[in-house]
Amino acid sequence: MSVNAYQPVLDPASSGRMFWFDKHDTRVLFGDIRDESWELCDGRRFDVKPDMEMDYRDLPFPDGTFRMVVLDPPHLRHVGENAYMAKKYGALDPEMWQEDLRLMFRECFRVLKPYGVLIFKLNEVQIPLSKILKLCDEKPLFGNKQPILELCERGIRIRVQQPAR
Repeated sequence: MSVNAYQPVLDPASSGRMFWFDKHDTRVLFGDIRDESWELCDGRRFDVKPDMEMDYRDLPFPDGTFRMVVLDPPHLRHVGENAYMAKKYGALDPEMWQEDLRLMFRECFRVLKPYGVLIFKLNEVQIPLSKILKLCDEKPLFGNKQPILELCERGIRIRVQQPAR
């Protein structure tokens, strides 16, 4: 699949595209290092089927290709190879995770057009955001300054309100 003017957005670690409302939006080039499917314990299929296989540490695009990069990389260092979480979301290398994420940020910012936007999502269960941000040369504009784990430790309850139907 080639990049064209109708794909202004790159998701280089799309996994099962859980982040997206439309998992087949033609404005997005969905990438992942994996291309696989398997059956979940409840019998449903889970597919990691990127439009293009790619490694976010070494993206195959010229500088300034995309207007937006949406980045939801693997965030677990300590997880069994065949664990549900590793299969669904991927896993970081326990030894190389810092260098891998440093390269990921450099590559993702490299392929952004001038004044492009990188949207970064992270689960802080194993690695605090403060450690992740030290791996990025760019300064973030906004984000959650109080990780959910910190809020929970302070006794603040988090509840997600479901929309009315």
